[in-house]
Amino acid sequence: MLRIRNALLVPVLALLVSGCSTSVAIDPPTIPVPIVDKFPVTVAVRIPQQFESFIHEEEVLGREDWTINLGRSNAALFTQLFGHIFEKTIILGPDDDARNYTFDALIEPSIDGFEFSTPAQSQTDAFAVWIRYRMLIFDSAGNKYANWPVSAYGKSQKEGLGGSDSLHRAAILAMRDAAALIVTQMEKATGLSALADGPLDKPLVEGEREAVVAESLAERDTIRAIALTGLGGFGNE
Repeated sequence: MLRIRNALLVPVLALLVSGCSTSVAIDPPTIPVPIVDKFPVTVAVRIPQQFESFIHEEEVLGREDWTINLGRSNAALFTQLFGHIFEKTIILGPDDDARNYTFDALIEPSIDGFEFSTPAQSQTDAFAVWIRYRMLIFDSAGNKYANWPVSAYGKSQKEGLGGSDSLHRAAILAMRDAAALIVTQMEKATGLSALADGPLDKPLVEGEREAVVAESLAERDTIRAIALTGLGGFGNE
C-alpha cells in the first residue's frame, strides 16, 4: 500500500517541481476612429519582421513560464491607427524597397521592451503590461528625421483560476494606450507634418532632433486622449 501511495505521489511532485506554463496569443485590437483631423501627409510604414512576429518569454518567480505572442497584433494595430490619422498610408513589408514608392515620410515602428507583472509578483489582484515602442521617422530621401519612444501601460483585474485572459486584456489595453498617445502627441513630439514640404535640406546630425517625451502622459493629456479616442489603457475593458 505504501509503495502504491509513493508511486502516485511521484508524478504529482514532478508537476510541482517543474511548475506550469502559460501561453497567451494576443488578438489584433480594434480601435475607434479618432475624432481628429488627418495629418495632410502621405506616410509609408515599414513593418520589420521582428515587429510582426514579436514573442516574449519569461519565467516568473522561478516556477511559472509565460509565453506571450503578439504575432501580427502590433502590425494590425499600427496599420489601422496610421490609416486613421494620415491622409494616405502605404504599408511596406520587410522586403519592399521604399525607393519604389512616393511618400512624404517613412515610419518604422519597433519594440524596445515588453514587461508584465502577475498578481503573485505585485501582491495585488491585477495583471499589468508595459510596452515600450519606438518610432523611427525618415524623410522621403531616407534621412533620419525623428526618434520617438512611446511607453504604454495596461492593467486588468484577475478573473477566474487562470490568468491568460486577464493578461491578454492588459496587453490589449497597453496597445490602445500607445495608440492614444500617438494620436495626441505625435505632431508635438516629432513635427512630422513639416515633411509635407519636402525632404530635409541637409541630413540631421545624430541626436540633433531626438524626440524627447515624458514616459507617461501628463494628466491633462491622458484625459484628452481618452476623450478623443476612447483608447486609454487604464482600468478594465
